[in-house]
Amino acid sequence: MYINGTMAFSHAMIVFICFALLLVGGSLVIMRLRHKYHPNLIGALIGGMLCFLLLEVLPALT
Repeated sequence: MYINGTMAFSHAMIVFICFALLLVGGSLVIMRLRHKYHPNLIGALIGGMLCFLLLEVLPALT
């Protein structure tokens, strides 16, 4: 995929981030249904992923 320009790069990054969040969210739902994990554990995992997203990916967009 050829990306020319900063606007296209940020849009591509946002699309990939949304796709990754959907994949991880779906796997967390499956973990909850199969293994009966506590919702607080799943919330902590989502919070950790969002923290990583803010610390690592957001500076790459700006």
